[in-house]
Amino acid sequence: MGKITKVSPLAPAGFPELPVIEGVQFATVAAGVKYKDRTDVMLAQLAPGTAIAGVFTRSQTRAAPVLDCQAKIGGATEKGAAILVNSGNANAFTGRRGIEAVEAITASVAQVCDIPQARVFTSSTGVIGEPLPFERVTAVIETAKASLNPGNIADAARAIMTTDTFAKGASATVDIGGKTVSIAGIAKGSGMIAPDMATMLVYIFTDAIVDQTALQAMVSDDSDRTFNCITVDSDTSTSDSLIVAATGASGVNATDDATFRDALHDVMQNLAFQVVRDGEGATKFVEIAVTGAASDADAKLHAMAIANSPLVKTAIAGEDPNWGRVVMAVGKSGAAADRDRLSIRFGDVEVAKDGWRSPAYSEVDAAAHMKGEEIQIAVDIGIGSGTSTVWTCDLTHGYIEINADYRS
Repeated sequence: MGKITKVSPLAPAGFPELPVIEGVQFATVAAGVKYKDRTDVMLAQLAPGTAIAGVFTRSQTRAAPVLDCQAKIGGATEKGAAILVNSGNANAFTGRRGIEAVEAITASVAQVCDIPQARVFTSSTGVIGEPLPFERVTAVIETAKASLNPGNIADAARAIMTTDTFAKGASATVDIGGKTVSIAGIAKGSGMIAPDMATMLVYIFTDAIVDQTALQAMVSDDSDRTFNCITVDSDTSTSDSLIVAATGASGVNATDDATFRDALHDVMQNLAFQVVRDGEGATKFVEIAVTGAASDADAKLHAMAIANSPLVKTAIAGEDPNWGRVVMAVGKSGAAADRDRLSIRFGDVEVAKDGWRSPAYSEVDAAAHMKGEEIQIAVDIGIGSGTSTVWTCDLTHGYIEINADYRS
């Protein structure tokens, strides 16, 4: 699936050391769903009482696993639970067979792990439109069950990858009433990334006690400020899911704790940034900050218009400070703007002010900023107090190479 031979230049130094989360165990196995000679199934088993929250793609062509998970979120939490993920096949646009595949997999996990089928959550990622050979998945569930281990989260992160060039993980620990609460998360995502929740597959685990309703509110709100503020290519997947599980094993109730909420946000933000840094073919990590819009919603429309513009993204790839393309993107966004009040900065370099090229503009200084791996574009619309910040990457020939070969 794609000819991916090197790690993104924006990748972190290595997979981080994540804390063990009591109440969850992980296993990975090779089922041969599509890939040869690599693990492609991840099983996570969760302790009884685990609260589970989730947000999912709003695509109108959602995959069968997404619809199944959406129906189960918010159910009873007394019993144990499990998450099973396969890579290589999205089980999307597969009609009744897709539903049957989900039913077979969740039933098998429920039986092997001795938990209710209503507490089995599945995700599939990979090629759209090809039937999932679910028998290959169900055939390895007992093997996965036998190898469950609390320390296998790094292996889990690798098993769910598709066009990713590196495994993604993030964590946080917080002190609540003199006791330590831990959070650890993994994600996959590289292409078909556009905010509509969740833009990828993400699994976050904590040993805190968190009421399910409160956890769902946290996850929904934080996703709008993290995962829904990133874009790689403006395409929303059929399969994207974010699931957060609170096992309660620490005995510490974090339902109303602001420190815990901030830590959860930080983990989500970290994972979101890693997805952008692994954007297919990416060489630049780009922050776009819009101020002075008529509203926050308008600011986000402007920011996303800039972030998703192929002309802006290719200029960034070519290290060209072509601010005229930013002007174009603002103008096409559909949000209110006044040409004669618009101001733009690339990094610390003011390139346009009040609807004109800045008198202090230096092409040399602007070009120097564009040569870095991290690019900042700031736009002041000049008509209100609305703000928004989004993150994206550049668009290079590498994106074409990966996606042209995706099914081969």
